[in-house]
Amino acid sequence: MANEQWHLSKSVPLSIIFAVVVQTATLVWFIAGLNANIETNSKDLIRHETRISSLEQVVQTQAVMLARMDENISAIRKHLERIQP
Repeated sequence: MANEQWHLSKSVPLSIIFAVVVQTATLVWFIAGLNANIETNSKDLIRHETRISSLEQVVQTQAVMLARMDENISAIRKHLERIQP
């Protein structure tokens, strides 16, 4: 039995061999599509990270400006309280 070489039996229909080849090709095509989607998502993530960083800087700047405005309003209120008789 160890000396027997592998061979394809004539009882295997050609349609099964064709179906296996088509399934293999479809699998390769599907995996290639997934790989393309992964690459697109990676590029989108980099773009989104850059945009988020710039938005965080804008929010930080606005927070500083809001704090300054609050301080100015407090100073104006104190000044008005001193002016009122």
